[in-house]
Amino acid sequence: MSKSSGAPLKVLVLVKYVPDAQFPRHFGPDNRLVREESILSELDEYAVETALEISEAHGGEKVSPVTVLTIGRPEASAAVKKALQMGAASGVHVSDDAIAGSDALATSRVLEAAVRRLAPDVVVTGMSSTDAETGVLPSMLAARLGWPQLTLASGDVSVSEDATTLSARRDEDAEVLQLRATLPAVLSVTDQANEPRYPNFKSILGARKRPVQTLSLAELGLDAALVGAAGSGVSVLEAGDAPARAAGRVIVDDGQAGVALVDFLAERNLI
Repeated sequence: MSKSSGAPLKVLVLVKYVPDAQFPRHFGPDNRLVREESILSELDEYAVETALEISEAHGGEKVSPVTVLTIGRPEASAAVKKALQMGAASGVHVSDDAIAGSDALATSRVLEAAVRRLAPDVVVTGMSSTDAETGVLPSMLAARLGWPQLTLASGDVSVSEDATTLSARRDEDAEVLQLRATLPAVLSVTDQANEPRYPNFKSILGARKRPVQTLSLAELGLDAALVGAAGSGVSVLEAGDAPARAAGRVIVDDGQAGVALVDFLAERNLI
């Protein structure tokens, strides 16, 4: 679609810097996840791909640019960098010491303030983060903004030529739903929505020149008392590593293996 055949869009995609699932997870003395060896959340790659496809259908980067937004410590900029390598035009990194320890409720306040400042037409998110896995932030953000939400979209995402409506398909267990909302709107996509593109050498080099803006809470006009532990509705009282898995039971087939297996399952109320 050329610029003359459709209205420009501002597309914003939310991403998160999470511990790499390939490595064991540990908690620090503050009951928070240790975030060394962290990466862009895998589920957010589907959101980035969706945002890029929306942009490309409406004239591409020069007409409908994709901005990527993350919240976190300075290291979280790595998540923005990966999204830029995939093709996003610019990045915004909200970084402030006061944000540490925020739950989903407090985080949604920061996201609301950032979204209002950036004023996009569409906000795209993944279905959940791969660390906390709450899956509630898209709905929380939509509620704070007063925008409609299309959640857990499985595919067929599109924006009308006049950039007034958003459509998507949601695949449920017993039915398929066709969803539509007026813009601006919040959209979350599942890991079935598309196949995220892999950055090539040219896009990796080009990402170095793409702008990334860093914002503090003060610049967003947000009181620090509304975030962090003070602004959260949930507090973690204790956290620790999962206990080591106990050794399994070996059943030797001496003619009574079937009986032993049934007894084993019955002891655990599995039959």
